[in-house]
Amino acid sequence: MNWLSHIGRQASRLASIELFRYIGPGFFVTVGFIDPGNWVTNVAAGSQFGYRLLWVVTLSTVILIIVQHNAAHLGIVTGLCLSEAASKFFRPWLRLLMLGSAMAACVSTALAELLGSAIGLNMLTGLPLAIGALLSALFSIWMLFSKNYQRLEKWIMGFVSLIGLAFIFELYLADVSWASTLAGWVTPSVPLGALPVIMGVLGAVVMPHNIFLHSEVIQSRQVNMQGEETIRKQLKYEFFDTLTGMGTGWAINSAMIIMAAAVFHAKGVTVTELPQVTLTLEPIFGRLSAAVFALGLLFAGLSSSVTAAMAGGSVFAGIYQEPFDMADPHSRTGLAITLLGALAVILMLGDPFKGILWSQIALSIQLPFTIVPLILLTSSPEVMGGYANTRFGKSVLWVVGLVVIGLNVALLVDMARG
Repeated sequence: MNWLSHIGRQASRLASIELFRYIGPGFFVTVGFIDPGNWVTNVAAGSQFGYRLLWVVTLSTVILIIVQHNAAHLGIVTGLCLSEAASKFFRPWLRLLMLGSAMAACVSTALAELLGSAIGLNMLTGLPLAIGALLSALFSIWMLFSKNYQRLEKWIMGFVSLIGLAFIFELYLADVSWASTLAGWVTPSVPLGALPVIMGVLGAVVMPHNIFLHSEVIQSRQVNMQGEETIRKQLKYEFFDTLTGMGTGWAINSAMIIMAAAVFHAKGVTVTELPQVTLTLEPIFGRLSAAVFALGLLFAGLSSSVTAAMAGGSVFAGIYQEPFDMADPHSRTGLAITLLGALAVILMLGDPFKGILWSQIALSIQLPFTIVPLILLTSSPEVMGGYANTRFGKSVLWVVGLVVIGLNVALLVDMARG
């Protein structure tokens, strides 16, 4: 029996090694799932409305898993990123609408990331926000051109995750209403004035640039050139990769809302600036909480600004049916548009906290212009061959698309009434 046990252990070890060959892209895009935009929208949700908007994180994460898996599906089967596929298969007017709004979404994302890192620098050194944002943009450019980002990515993700895990650990220390938490996760509720925050949370979780980036990262492996067996394995393991990465993001984002509800909402305090959040970390880090939070915010902003710039480069290069490549002028142009556009808007902002919040709302408004074309592409036998979405898969995706469109319509109606 010992030899059978040994064979079983070896088979299990080989399966684990094979699994890790295929996973990674889902965790890569998770960087954008715990960025400064998420921090702002989660704290706003928790401090203003308590536990009642936790359902938005749950719904957004379910949507995120479905959409990101579908984007990865496209990259695996076709060897094209979403932008390349749109340029190849869509008519000019649809391509212009989709990719033009996607570039605007990348700028909006970069705005939140650069502002987040600038606020972290300001807390640590007193540096003005405009200078901090410029330095962050220069850092992102250096990381991409020097190709050092992949080496530092794990360290950055590790530190940002440490802050997220600190929020989760604090749930054991805080006076959390678990009954309200459980109800909030599964009970849709739209308190008066909450719709902009709801859309901000949705846009911060289901980020358009991440949909493009996921398809770009996974298509770079050119799995479609390695045969049917490899494609099937990648499709199977990719879902596990996406599910695990996005599940981790759900836990961290939920913890932020819960802590804001327990610390701020319970005392009638509405958060209007990110440094206030250091109060939630004091039980663990004490007086160092401000420095730890600032470092976490800085690293979150730096890491996610790099991915936002990469997404901008990928979208713009895809317009010319080219993959992302820093040696390519179209990729560099997309990167420049993303970062310079974000810096220009930052210079005009009066309230950084509201600026980040509204940037996430803008992402939510753009989502239908990414999700609907993605569904059309992955449901087309011309594009996907035998891997096109099944009838059930298409039904699920269209329900997701209609939910996002419905929420956007509700937001626009709410804004018109206000």
